Amino acid sequence: MSFAKLISLFEEAGIMTFIGYFFLFNLVLITSEIIWDLITAKKRRWNDTLANISIFVMNQLLEKTILGSLGVIFLIPISMLSFYQIPLNIYTWIVAFFVADFTYYWMHRLEHEHRILWASHSVHHSSQDYNLTISMRLSIVEGLFEWMFLIPMVLVGFSPFQAIIGLVLVAQFQTWIHTKKIGKLGWLDEIFNTPSVHRVHHGSNNKYLDKNYGGFLIIWDKLFGTYQREEEKVVYGLTKNIETNNPITINFIEYKNIWKEVKRCKTLKDKLKIIFGNLIWKPEYFGKEEQEQ
Repeated sequence: MSFAKLISLFEEAGIMTFIGYFFLFNLVLITSEIIWDLITAKKRRWNDTLANISIFVMNQLLEKTILGSLGVIFLIPISMLSFYQIPLNIYTWIVAFFVADFTYYWMHRLEHEHRILWASHSVHHSSQDYNLTISMRLSIVEGLFEWMFLIPMVLVGFSPFQAIIGLVLVAQFQTWIHTKKIGKLGWLDEIFNTPSVHRVHHGSNNKYLDKNYGGFLIIWDKLFGTYQREEEKVVYGLTKNIETNNPITINFIEYKNIWKEVKRCKTLKDKLKIIFGNLIWKPEYFGKEEQEQ
């Protein structure tokens, strides 16, 4: 698929109209919750809400730059390596959505398991509040690399357009689940990503850490052993909270923390493990240095 053809799809394909209305629907939901909380004097960290909205505006502005086109730019040449092009029709869109959902599960899981990826994803988890504006609190740099997770979809024959839009739909679906206003939904919590299921994912409680990665279906978590029901009161935020509402600091504080630890490392191997390893690994001498201080 040529670059010109792909761009024309983003501009003219009927599904883009649906994406637009879906986006507006989610904005209405978020605005309605804010108004309701104002009217009812609902306790909320309003500075946190303002930070979430600010980050959302920053992301929308960046989408208009080259950052918003990186996925298209890099996935087009990769698509040329595919031996087969899957046609665009209603059936392949359904398949593409679920394949994108499966892709999302692994992307999301890896973002929790490797520190350099967590540095961007932690933005979404760093709020100690939980409301619909949290769905707006997404790293302003994740567009630099998240397109890479779509490479397998493109190589098996999905067009870059279908892969990207499939992932966008999975992400857009998740706006409504960032709320405490909807309780448990019975059997739906066992199949789909629901408010109860996702509250668990945002918990810093020990039993809730690294659980419920699914985007649309939660059965991926059941298949791969990461499912957890909501059983105790959720404590939102990080295991070590950042205590700031500055949008720039929220986006880059974990990168700063990684850099501080990299500078303390004595070997290249340790530096690489800090950057690409799991979130809790530290060289043994870190502990000894802290005891001596």
